[in-house]
Amino acid sequence: MQMTPNQLQQAYWPRPPSALAAKRLAQPPNGARVAVAGLVILRQRPGTANGVIFLTLEDETGVVNVIVWRNLYEKFRRAVIAGRLLRVTGRIQREGNVTHLIAEQVEDVSPMLDMLLLPSD
Repeated sequence: MQMTPNQLQQAYWPRPPSALAAKRLAQPPNGARVAVAGLVILRQRPGTANGVIFLTLEDETGVVNVIVWRNLYEKFRRAVIAGRLLRVTGRIQREGNVTHLIAEQVEDVSPMLDMLLLPSD
């Protein structure tokens, strides 16, 4: 089977191991533990949220809404603040059609972006 240029690009896109694509977040049951990875496109820390951080990550298939509670933020502060590409492990939380990932671990995997600059063989 021949792959389209878009499929080839996605196949060779550097993805952290075991990361679930955003488009597949509807599949795991509520409360399931999963890992996602994506570019940080939005960080919000509203004054009314009592220290909760809201992250929006984007991969090639869509976006993931992540909630980082205050105590976890303190543990992974550097990654949450400075990371450009994050891998987040946590639990799925669904209410109606809205899905969030409640973060349990946040990893800054931004160095993987440098792999995109390497010449292909």
